[in-house]
Amino acid sequence: MASDLRRALAEGVVDALGFVIGALIGWQVGKALGYDVLASAGADTRNALGWILLLAGCGAGKWASLRWRAWQAAKRGADEGGGGGGGSGAARPRK
Repeated sequence: MASDLRRALAEGVVDALGFVIGALIGWQVGKALGYDVLASAGADTRNALGWILLLAGCGAGKWASLRWRAWQAAKRGADEGGGGGGGSGAARPRK
């Protein structure tokens, strides 16, 4: 039970980090392109494009965290002798 809890907590932390780091990268890309979400108080096109870049960064960070977890599960499975990966179904890479 403790191992399942530890695994679930690790997955949650990795997902959260991917989400937040992706959001920060998306925000900085938008800021570099002149689409800063914090620059203006009103709703305009530049602000909307900034939000789109920020949200795209969130999605990309979440995707990257899922791919990293799948890579770790595959690596762990290879180290254990080629078993099934030993993780949840979401952590295994799809073919």
